Amino acid sequence: MATITAIILARNEEQHIVDCINSIQCANEILVIDDGSTDRTVELAESLGAIVIPHPLNNDWSQQRRFGISQASFDWILFIDADERVSPELNEEILKAVNSGDQKAYWLSRHSLFRHNTASHGTMRPDKVLRLMPKEGATVEGFVHEAFISPFPKDKLKGKLYHYTYDNWTQYLNKVNKYTSAAATNYYEQGKSCSFLLDIILRPQWAFFKIYILQRGFLDGKFGFILSLYHYMYTVTKYVKLYYLIKSNGKL
Repeated sequence: MATITAIILARNEEQHIVDCINSIQCANEILVIDDGSTDRTVELAESLGAIVIPHPLNNDWSQQRRFGISQASFDWILFIDADERVSPELNEEILKAVNSGDQKAYWLSRHSLFRHNTASHGTMRPDKVLRLMPKEGATVEGFVHEAFISPFPKDKLKGKLYHYTYDNWTQYLNKVNKYTSAAATNYYEQGKSCSFLLDIILRPQWAFFKIYILQRGFLDGKFGFILSLYHYMYTVTKYVKLYYLIKSNGKL
C-alpha cells in the first residue's frame, strides 16, 4: 500500500483547519507548516492528529511548500490549502491512483464556493491544480503564484477539490494587499520594468476584459462584475506598487 503525506500551509486558520483536516481521509500523515499562528490553529490541528511544524513563510509560498516536502515521511505528497476540502469522491480516487502502481503526478479539479453567493466563471471558474505527486523529484517554484513540479507523467482525477475562497470583503482585500506587495517586490528584485501607460493604464483594462468578457464573468451577475472589477484593482495595485518601488523605493 502506498503512503501519503498531506501538507497544509497555515497562519491563523482556526476557522478552516478543522474542516480541512477532517476532509483529508486518504493521508497517512498530515503536516501543518505553521507561520507563527496566534490563534487556535496549532491547538486544533494537533488535537486532530496533525503534526504541526513551525516555519516562517517570509512571503515566499514556494519555499514554505518545499520545506514541507523535506519534512514528509511518506512516498506521496498531497498539497492542500487550509481553505480547501477534499471531497469523499476525490479521497477515493486518490487512494486508487497511488495504489495503482503508476508513478504519475495528478491534476485535481478545484471548485470555488462561497457562503451566500455563486460564481463559476471569470476568476472563480473551476480550474485544475497539480497537487498529488510522488515525493521523489517533487518541488515548487515561483514566488506568489507557485508552480508545482514533478518529473513524472501527468494525469487528472475527476473528484472535486472544494475551495472556500473568502468569508468577507475585508479578508479578500487583505489578501489582495498581501499578494500585490509580494508580487511587486518579486518583480522589483528581478529587475522588471514598469510602464505607466502599458502596465498601470492599459494592462488592468485588459485584465478586466479578459475576466468579465472572455472568461464570461458576466454570467455570474452582480457578483461576477464585482469580482472582475476587483481583478482590475488587483492588477493596477500590483503595478502601482512596482512603479513606485522603482521610482522612489516605494515611498510617496
